[in-house]
Amino acid sequence: MDDDTLQFYRRNAEAYAGWAKAPSTRLKGFLALVPPGGAILELGCGAGNHAAVMLAEGFSLRATDGSPEMADIAARRLGHPVEAMLFEELDERETYDGVWASACLLHVPRDELAGILARIHRALKPAGIFYASYKIGHDDGRDSIGRYYNYPSPEWLQATYASAGPWAQFSSDTSEIKSFDEAPATMLHVVVRKGAT
Repeated sequence: MDDDTLQFYRRNAEAYAGWAKAPSTRLKGFLALVPPGGAILELGCGAGNHAAVMLAEGFSLRATDGSPEMADIAARRLGHPVEAMLFEELDERETYDGVWASACLLHVPRDELAGILARIHRALKPAGIFYASYKIGHDDGRDSIGRYYNYPSPEWLQATYASAGPWAQFSSDTSEIKSFDEAPATMLHVVVRKGAT
């Protein structure tokens, strides 16, 4: 993860947690694809809004965030452990029925994303489900408050996923949002199922 971006979330954890929106409407669809009570890894859990839903629905959740300060806030809110973990520290194999990564992998430098996706592919059980969301663009760069974004095009992103491992399905759709810095953005939501290796 880009260090300047990580430091932003470390310094502004309380403000960001206060801003964090209600859980994504796509979470329900994701959870419907995961076996009841299944094991889910959440990357970049932020304030814990999605994690709260997963726990309430009875899933076995490992919640993580790259910012120790954000992880502490989420753990207090949830009454559930939240680990401070960077994406490149993920090292499990065939452990999770689902991986949820809402608006966090968009901060991974472009030349590192395929490697992170390969780690996620390895960590999923066969036929495991993986959701992630990105801000659409064509060239990477920083927003008005200095956070790095990989700003992928849908075509570049699909090719990057393909290079990280076999996926049995690839589906995507878009939505319009207003970011923490008030800038409008188009989000690309990607859902894939792990294919046979």
